[in-house]
Amino acid sequence: MARVISRTRAMCSPGKYIQGRGELGNLPGFLSGLGDRALILIDPLLYKNFQDRLAQIFEGNDLNLVFVKFQGEISTNEIKRVGEVGAKENCDIVVGIGGGKTIDTAKAVADGIRSPVIIVPTAASTDAPCSSLAVVYTDEGVYSEVIRYKRNPDIVLVDSDIVSKAPVRLLVAGMGDALATFFEARANQDSDAANFVGAGYRRTLSGMAVARLCYDILLEDGVKAKLAVQRGACTEAVENIIEANTLLSGLGFENCGCAAAHGIHDGLTALEQTHGMYHGEKVAFGTICQLVLENRPMKEIQQVLGFCKSVGLPMVLADLGLADVGQEELMAVAEKSIASESTIHAEPFEVTKNMVYDAMVTADSLGKAYKDTL
Repeated sequence: MARVISRTRAMCSPGKYIQGRGELGNLPGFLSGLGDRALILIDPLLYKNFQDRLAQIFEGNDLNLVFVKFQGEISTNEIKRVGEVGAKENCDIVVGIGGGKTIDTAKAVADGIRSPVIIVPTAASTDAPCSSLAVVYTDEGVYSEVIRYKRNPDIVLVDSDIVSKAPVRLLVAGMGDALATFFEARANQDSDAANFVGAGYRRTLSGMAVARLCYDILLEDGVKAKLAVQRGACTEAVENIIEANTLLSGLGFENCGCAAAHGIHDGLTALEQTHGMYHGEKVAFGTICQLVLENRPMKEIQQVLGFCKSVGLPMVLADLGLADVGQEELMAVAEKSIASESTIHAEPFEVTKNMVYDAMVTADSLGKAYKDTL
C-alpha cells in the first residue's frame, strides 16, 4: 500500500444515510427528482418478494421501474450483463437491493451508465453499502480486484424491519467484517498508509474516532443484538449493531484503510472450502491473524477471541471448513494474501508469506486454546 506523501487529510461518505423501521415504503420520495427510469437490481433469493413489494409501493408513481435479477456473483461478466440492460432500457437511476455482492454490482453499473445509485441493504452483513468501492470476483468466486469509483452512493436506505428479519448468521457476519475496522485503521495510522478516498490521503481524526466507536458498539451490543434477532425482535441494540456494521464500519474502513485482516480474507478465497463462508466470517479470523502478526498484547487478543466466541464468529481454521488443510494449502492462502495489491501491505512492517502462514497457524492454536479453557 502507498504511504502518504502530502499531509492532506480527506474523508468521504454517502450523500444520505437513513435507517429505521418501515423506511422501504419511503423509497419513492427519496428517488423523486433523481431520474425517470430506475434499474432495480435485486438479490436472486429476494427477487420475487421485492418485485411485488416495490410494484405496490410505487403504484401511482411516475417513475418507471426496470427489474433485474442479480445472478449471484459480482464478476466482470455480471457487471457487463446488468450494465447492458441499463443502457438498453435508458435507465438514469440504479437501485441495488440485497447483500454485498448485489450492492457492489449496482455501484459498478451506476458508474458505467453515469447515474445516481441508491443502496437498500437487506441484511447488515457487510460494510459495502456506504463505500465507493466494489470488490470483484471471478465467475467461480475467487477474489480478483477492488475497483474504486469516483463517488459514494447517493442514498443508503436501511429498513431495520427487513434487516432484523434476515438470518441471524448474516448479522453476525457483519459484526465479523466490522470487527476488523478499528484494528485495520490503527495499522494504517501506524504506517501512515493512504486511505481509500480518491487516490488516497491521510485519515481524518473523525475517521479514526468512528472506527473506534464501531469496535466499542460491537463489544457492548453484539450479544444483545444477536439474541434479539434470534427471537425476531428489533431492539435498540439491534439498531446500534446495524449502524455499526453498515455505516460506522463503512466510514471507518474507507476513510482509514484496510490491512492484514482483509488481506488474509482475500487469501482464504483461494481455497474452495471457504466459498460457502460469508465475507465477515473470513475477516473475523483474519483479524485474529492480524493481531498475531502484529504481536499485540494477549489481553487484546483474548478480548477479540471472547467476542468471536460470544456471537459465534470463526476462531479456528476448522470454523472455516479448513480442519484438514495442510501446509501446502495454507501456503497458497499466504501467497495470495501478500499479492502486490493486497491491503496487508498497509501494515507498518514488511509482511512475507511465511509470516502470514505462521500467523494463521498460531491464531488457530490460540483459538483452540481459548475454547479449551471455557
